[in-house]
Amino acid sequence: MIKQLKTITVNLIAGANVATVLLMILAGYADRINPVEHPMLSCMGMAFPGFLIANLLFLFFWLTFKWKKAWIPVVGYVIVYGPITLYMPLHISQTPPEGTIKLISYNVCQYGGNYKYEQGFEKVHEYLTEQDADIVCLQEDVDTWRRYVKQWYEKIYPYNDTTIFNPQDACINGVGIHTKYPIIRKERIPYESSGNGSVAYFLQVGNDTVLVINNHLEGTHLSNEDRDKYKQMISGKMKKYTAKAETLFLIEKLGKYAAKRAPEAEAVHDYIEAHRHYPIIVCGDFNDNPISYSRRTIAQGLTDCYQETGKGIGLSYNQKGFFVRIDHILVSDHFEPYNCHIDSKMDASDHNPIICTLKMKSNQ
Repeated sequence: MIKQLKTITVNLIAGANVATVLLMILAGYADRINPVEHPMLSCMGMAFPGFLIANLLFLFFWLTFKWKKAWIPVVGYVIVYGPITLYMPLHISQTPPEGTIKLISYNVCQYGGNYKYEQGFEKVHEYLTEQDADIVCLQEDVDTWRRYVKQWYEKIYPYNDTTIFNPQDACINGVGIHTKYPIIRKERIPYESSGNGSVAYFLQVGNDTVLVINNHLEGTHLSNEDRDKYKQMISGKMKKYTAKAETLFLIEKLGKYAAKRAPEAEAVHDYIEAHRHYPIIVCGDFNDNPISYSRRTIAQGLTDCYQETGKGIGLSYNQKGFFVRIDHILVSDHFEPYNCHIDSKMDASDHNPIICTLKMKSNQ
């Protein structure tokens, strides 16, 4: 009898492990799901780290009590090896060669200081001065109460441009570029959005024309109340019934706005395809995690610099409870990336800067 109970228990646990592995696979490859067609399923990539941890617990259990069953979680990890290296790559630091380009992409949250710094713009300006990057791409590069922002940037960068998406709106948004390289021209990538956008800048870098595409895609539109409830859920401070209802509500809301990002990402991808003859850098706030339809769509045919050279999860969105990288840098095969990383020490925004060193292969 006891032997039968043990067998039943082992089989039940094995079944639960198999179910976890299947969900882990679905989450790991959720970036293949178009959110316009399946909005809720497409958001499963956000749950990928949770399934990784759950599968790890199963692995420890099998190694402790019945090692022959350890093949179940191991096979699961093998199947999702690609998504794992995308979500949290592990690379050692590299020494870049001479003649590289340092790029920073940073959502500055309209220089609000992240409720930590009264002089938010000055903090960002000081940081960028110290970093001395060659190209700085900013999102939410707008300030309704300061009119001398451009003059400040002109002290450290000879070429500056900011494109405002919705100048008539009370809550304006825009992206900017501040660079050591001449701006030849710029184009707004056409797609429908009231407060977001993507701008293509053509820069003169030596004898080459480099295309830099700065993006701010549709946000999640989670209110402060939504965020507080989410934090209560993950901390276990919410009743089970309420947590279930709130989880469904959040997934529906995230899916709704993922569906709005999908055509924006497709428009950016189409623009990239039409300009493949240029060396291309794509960066910005995608408002989506690494395992998402929007990132995968834009990244087609490009190198994800963080996946290729980064280390760890790389949390670019620094609000407590939201452990995710939503800022990305992608390049065409004209570039070799080095040491892409998130600077978690810079906390003057709800985002952290993402930084990468690039070497043009034609200059090697």
